Amino acid sequence: MPRSTHLIRSALAVLAFAFVAGCAPRVDPVDAVAERYVKLVLQFGRHDADEVDSYYGPPEWRTEAERDSLPVERIVAVADSLRGVIAHLPRAATPLARGRVHALDRQLASLAARARIVGGAQLPFDDESRALYDVVAPPVSDSALARVVARLDSLLPGTGPLADRYQVFRKQLEVPPAKLDAVFHAAIDEARRRTRAHVALPDSESFAVALVTGKSWGGYNWYEGRYHSRIEVNTDLPTRIDRAIDLACHEGYPGHHVYNVLLEQQLVRGRGWKEFTILPLYSPQALIGEGTAVVAPDIVFPGAERVAFEKRVLYPIAGIDTSLADRFARVDAAMRQLAGAGVEWTRRFVDGRMTDDDAVRWQVTYELQSAERARHALAFARQYRSYIVNYSVGEQLVRQWLARHGGGPEAPAKRWQLYTSLLAAPVTPEDLR
Repeated sequence: MPRSTHLIRSALAVLAFAFVAGCAPRVDPVDAVAERYVKLVLQFGRHDADEVDSYYGPPEWRTEAERDSLPVERIVAVADSLRGVIAHLPRAATPLARGRVHALDRQLASLAARARIVGGAQLPFDDESRALYDVVAPPVSDSALARVVARLDSLLPGTGPLADRYQVFRKQLEVPPAKLDAVFHAAIDEARRRTRAHVALPDSESFAVALVTGKSWGGYNWYEGRYHSRIEVNTDLPTRIDRAIDLACHEGYPGHHVYNVLLEQQLVRGRGWKEFTILPLYSPQALIGEGTAVVAPDIVFPGAERVAFEKRVLYPIAGIDTSLADRFARVDAAMRQLAGAGVEWTRRFVDGRMTDDDAVRWQVTYELQSAERARHALAFARQYRSYIVNYSVGEQLVRQWLARHGGGPEAPAKRWQLYTSLLAAPVTPEDLR
């Protein structure tokens, strides 16, 4: 018989055995697929150290995965067969249940693709991002970026290379290391207060903050379950004052921490959907998480509220001249138009069309980075490759979805309502499109 048919029948046999041998009667077939999916991700995590971003499901499932590790090629086969099982299930009765099935199918497809890559398959950047995250970032031309750089040149007058002038300007906005912890806590406390005014979070939700070094990223949320996160902030490179709100909202409120809290509250505890106890890093779910997290600062601090809070609270804590705030806001608004540059150089770098030195020069020219920070970014590109699309494309999809449904900046209450709905449901990139 065809291999695909054999795999589907094999998977159905496994699920049928679970229904007969399991202690609980009437096992939901989607629940059975979800359990096998979680264990499969855990098993794959033994081959790919970055794969399991967080897991807080049954401890015995992790123990079982460690005991019964599968080779990569078998993980691909089982993931493909479970997708076959899903394709043959009766249509779910409600939109939410159908969304669950669709999200589970997309997660399994991504898992199989990632396992193939770890097993030796080599994909171009765009093919990889399509296989893992179900999106492809649009190309960005040098000429389009050059027009934004020209605008920045007028905002940062003076002599010498523009990147140097930008670095001199931003150095005035660096938070002294001794004050970084106080600045970040002030930002996250305010973000939490504002988020809780709009989002019904469990009373027991909490977080801990740690300043770390030796990482390729700037900040990270490690969700540990039971409504608790560990938020790490990398201090290897100088931290600019505006990064406080970016990190507080992105990693905390209403970004990754709130996203995971609501999934645990609404889907894991509320509905028993165990597949949400695990977050594979290389998956469509990561795009939803990153896209909503990038938008998070604008949700919490709409319009001029961000600069006002920074001037009133954060600048004084950091000991930074508040007269710089308004000018920096104008420069930062222009800098945000260079967001596509990061994806473009990473695409060319991953595809072998740029050397290390080429990538550094590109970042200095089109992102106004220092050579030191540019070389630091190479470590992220090597480790995470096409993951960067989750930030730029994810942000674009979330903003467009909010606008289409009446959640633009002019309707803050509606925006909060819609934004929260994205955090507490099985959403895929296709749903946003």
